[in-house]
Amino acid sequence: MQPPHPSQPAIAAFFDIDGTLTSDNVWKGIMAFFKRRKERQWTHRVFLALHYPLSFLRPLRLLSEAKFRSQWASHLPWYFRGYTGAQMQTLAEWVAREFVARIERGDVLEKLREHLSRGDVVALVSGAPTPVARAIAQTWGVAHAIGSPAEFRDGHYTGRMAGAPCIDEHKAVYAQRYLADQGITVDFAASYAYADSYTDLGLFEMVEHPVAVYPDRKLRALAAGRGWVVLDGRRQ
Repeated sequence: MQPPHPSQPAIAAFFDIDGTLTSDNVWKGIMAFFKRRKERQWTHRVFLALHYPLSFLRPLRLLSEAKFRSQWASHLPWYFRGYTGAQMQTLAEWVAREFVARIERGDVLEKLREHLSRGDVVALVSGAPTPVARAIAQTWGVAHAIGSPAEFRDGHYTGRMAGAPCIDEHKAVYAQRYLADQGITVDFAASYAYADSYTDLGLFEMVEHPVAVYPDRKLRALAAGRGWVVLDGRRQ
């Protein structure tokens, strides 16, 4: 199918990755890359020592889910601190090829391919670092990928984020900013969003056709109340 005329707004389909297109989290692939190479072992120990105890505070409501997720994503660039662009590309391609390929959700990928075949603008919107999101997108033939902005200065990654991670309400903000930067006009009233978590509410509310994919309990309840489509492998 031919792409829409430049003056005609495009139909878009936005896809989360973790828990949506995959059955597990991409950050585990980043950790697996360094474990396989026996690199950044002290970084890994420090990361786990800092973050895993925080997971016990969430059920006690001593730490919000949003704060936990933000800290986790913000500190993930510790692993590739000092990496050059070429080294980061090697990491990203390994995660896409060796890790993500083993945890793909075929039924959701089929939906993605349907949108591609119709000529829709398909974009991955993920909390993964942008180079990793792009490498994953390339394996699925997707041209657009929006990820978390890991800081890159003087030819190396600094180990910090250059802005808020692309999670929660920031997904919709980053997606719209990306479209504007690319000069892509989207008909949001005809567009779709696929995600698995209630925290992706901003992405869902950006479009007319939200699809709850293998949803968490809170999202499942919301989808039922609003009459949203649910895709979870069950017979519809």
